[in-house]
Amino acid sequence: MGSFLFPYLNLHLKYTFPLLISRPLFSVNKGDSFLFKLVKLPNAPYSEKERNRYVGSYKKESKAKYVSDKERPVYSRSVFAAGTAKKIAQLLKNKCGDEAPEQPEHNQRGQDFELPDHPLTPAEWRTVKENDRSSRRFEIRMITRMLSTGADIDVAKSLLAYVALETGTLSYELLLKYLALCVQGNHHSEVFDVYDIMKSRFKALDTGACSLFVKGFSRTERWKEALPILENMKKAIVPSARNYGDVIDGASRYGDNAAAWALYSEILDKGLIPNQETWQTLFESGLSDPSNVERLQSVLYYMRDNQIYPKESLTKSIKAWFERLPGDKWKGSWSTAVPSAVCQSCQARLESIQLSEEEYRQLKDQVMKDIIEGRDVFNKTTPEELESFKAFVKRKPAFDVVVDGLNVANTTAKGSQSETLLAVVSALEQQGLRILVLGRKHMLRPSRSWDRHHMSLVQKKAHCFFTDNISEDDPFLLYAALHSGNHCIFVSRDLMRDHKACLPNGAIRRLFFKWQRGHQLVLSTFVPGKRVRFQQIQSFDTIIQTDGTSWHIPYDEDGGDRCTYEVPQKWLCLSRVD
Repeated sequence: MGSFLFPYLNLHLKYTFPLLISRPLFSVNKGDSFLFKLVKLPNAPYSEKERNRYVGSYKKESKAKYVSDKERPVYSRSVFAAGTAKKIAQLLKNKCGDEAPEQPEHNQRGQDFELPDHPLTPAEWRTVKENDRSSRRFEIRMITRMLSTGADIDVAKSLLAYVALETGTLSYELLLKYLALCVQGNHHSEVFDVYDIMKSRFKALDTGACSLFVKGFSRTERWKEALPILENMKKAIVPSARNYGDVIDGASRYGDNAAAWALYSEILDKGLIPNQETWQTLFESGLSDPSNVERLQSVLYYMRDNQIYPKESLTKSIKAWFERLPGDKWKGSWSTAVPSAVCQSCQARLESIQLSEEEYRQLKDQVMKDIIEGRDVFNKTTPEELESFKAFVKRKPAFDVVVDGLNVANTTAKGSQSETLLAVVSALEQQGLRILVLGRKHMLRPSRSWDRHHMSLVQKKAHCFFTDNISEDDPFLLYAALHSGNHCIFVSRDLMRDHKACLPNGAIRRLFFKWQRGHQLVLSTFVPGKRVRFQQIQSFDTIIQTDGTSWHIPYDEDGGDRCTYEVPQKWLCLSRVD
């Protein structure tokens, strides 16, 4: 490129700054295991008299419409299952019949031109510029569109030649965008040319240019030249994990595994989170180098400790590496999450979702400090009310289940709010559970939504605490549940994301999410007078795990759409073959 543009020009380049089981619940056993024993609920949560009072009309249903328990699904999809949020959003969209209206295309000022499909002469570029609705920053707008569309590199070269002839110079910004186009299209010789030009014309290169050169050089036999560029970046910033990953890819591609692992260690030393592409590179390089077994297994432990789920492409590389290990024979198979907590492939039992005593103590202490007694909790309650609630809880025996009354009451539009709450409380009470219902004082005022008789029955079946109407329920719910012990579950659809975010570090947030998935009961379906369905609480942890003879790796499948509060449903099982 250098020879293409500059044999006859004396250029002075200027530096510019770039730019939810049919009626199941859990039987009581003061041990943790009571959370996972499913039992049938009676056909209705009310007495026969109450049933006739509220739902007599349902008796008239045709028998042909009756669906037996055997025909119903074993359990409904958990709110924590990958893809649930997307499916709910789609169902709501279909129910509403709302389609986003098509937006008319509006040409932005100066962008109603077509990019040329072949190189242009300077005269032709001059004509294009003259016909443009805005000539301001013409060349920058052009090269930006070329970059966004992945245009032919020769077209970009002709633009640079035109600009050089017209102005006698090429700006830093224009060269930087041209460099990005070269790296994007893997035009290696052009990357080298731009590097020579920019190094000779500018006293310093910004981190954006350095990152591009690191990526560009790392894809070629000249990957080692990316090392001094990386070192130069360290003078201004901490290079990103992506920067390191680019050089690791180059080192592995050209056989220098020692350099690759040295750079990987540096990523960890700097507290950066490696990219999955970097891990995939290391596992694929391990196929030809069996000496890094412990290092590659440490990658799996790192993902476990940080609750990182590998993508499907990385998981396939992990599977291939295990199956080609010398000496030990491993077999990989694909599986899905099952309620039994036993791997369908190798019959190994998966790790329990329940926290150990130490983990529970640590989480409880941290939640009490950062959520219950946090600086902003009194924005939504008062110290007097919180202290009154603490005294209330301490006077009571430990609860088995805490119900977020208002949240549960608003789960469905079928029946009144008080009817929904009474049905849930009745279902729980029939299991012999000691219940706490948290509500707000307005729920005690008779209305169409809050029937006096319903609320009187709720207070007979459960302990109740009603906060001021402006108070937030969640801190009270978390306090009562954690104070009651590791056996206590809570009923709510609230995913507690704001409260999890208040916790000080990733390790505590992961403990909170693990406790939440093992203790949160969600109302799935309520038909007044007929049935209450809950989502099953998962009994096993969704995390990379091993017992020495097998590995179980949950992963994100290609094309999946998992929110951060959801966990994968697909697993890779790796087991030793005798």
